[in-house]
Amino acid sequence: MTEIKQLKYDKAYLKMAFEWGKLSHCKRKQVGALIVKGRMIISDGFNGTPTGFDNCCEDENGATKWEVLHAEANAILKVASSTQSAKGATLYITLSPCTQCSKLIHQAGIKRVVFANSYKDLSGIDFLEKAGVEIMHLPYE
Repeated sequence: MTEIKQLKYDKAYLKMAFEWGKLSHCKRKQVGALIVKGRMIISDGFNGTPTGFDNCCEDENGATKWEVLHAEANAILKVASSTQSAKGATLYITLSPCTQCSKLIHQAGIKRVVFANSYKDLSGIDFLEKAGVEIMHLPYE
C-alpha cells in the first residue's frame, strides 16, 4: 500500500477510535481503541469498568478507580476471547499507551501503534520502540 493511501486509512481508523471512545462512561477522559489486521477491524475497546461492575469510573474525589480497564487492554482482551489473533496487527488509539498496556500490546504481537494524543508519561512508547513496535504519532484534526 502506498504511504498516501496508508495515511488515509490511518486517519479514518483513528477517527473511528475517537467515536468509539465516546461510548466510555468515564468523565475525566474518554479513550477509544481499534485493532486492525488486513484492513479489517478485529477488535475494539474503550476505557471503563469490567463487565458486571457499576459504569462509574471515578471515585467521590474524581480520581479514576483502580479497577478501570484502559481502552487498549479492553480491545486486546476482547480479541483474546475470540478466534482472531492480534499478531501483526495495528492498534489505533486516541491516547498513547501507559507502561502496563504497552506490555500487553507487545505480548499480543501487535506490530504497529498509531496514536493521536500523548499520555503524560511516554515510558510506554519508549518500551514499545525498544520492542520493535512501529510507532506513529498522528495528531487528530
